[in-house]
Amino acid sequence: MTETSSLDLAAMLCSRLCHDMLSPVGAFANGLELLATETDSAMRQNCIELLEQSATISTNKLKFFRLAFGAAGGFGDRVPVEEAKDLIAALAADKGRIEVEWALAGANFGKPAVKVLLNFAQIAVDALVRGGTLTVGAERRDGNCEIVVRAGGPKIAFDEVLGHALEGTLQASELTSRTAAAHMIHLLARDCGGSVQYAQSDDALVLGAVLPEGEGPIG
Repeated sequence: MTETSSLDLAAMLCSRLCHDMLSPVGAFANGLELLATETDSAMRQNCIELLEQSATISTNKLKFFRLAFGAAGGFGDRVPVEEAKDLIAALAADKGRIEVEWALAGANFGKPAVKVLLNFAQIAVDALVRGGTLTVGAERRDGNCEIVVRAGGPKIAFDEVLGHALEGTLQASELTSRTAAAHMIHLLARDCGGSVQYAQSDDALVLGAVLPEGEGPIG
């Protein structure tokens, strides 16, 4: 594809963030509005619970996007594995009807690997439209970080345009808020000398990546 500008990609990533934040922030605003006018004690308690839920979801999403799209997380160039696990677990819990299985070997991973891991998890969670199992795995081997995320369920929703983005064959007109994260993963893997693959069947989506990590603490 014709190389997209950093500005185009940043704009689409911002659009994705705003789209995902709109619902919990809107619920928070609605809860405040109801709380300001409601006098019944039971209803006020319901409003408070709604506010607490919306605040938690909003906070988790901001933490997720800050690390998945931004430069945050960890000390130096590595991120604790527990931080990534907490964000993915919250992502799956917000979607509902998704069981998460872990196969993460190591106490920390490089930031590029964590970005790929988080974005793979988001793609996989979005694919599980009727719920299912999300399996998240990563390990260091021979100086590389090998990542595999599998979504298994009764229905897998995965548009082929997302595959184009992961493969690097996305057309410029296909760069949208839906495909921006997958395109970012392709660019990240390409620029660090790694690779991204995916495979899809009727009941499963498997996303894989191999990224050079060099030497560093692995726990």
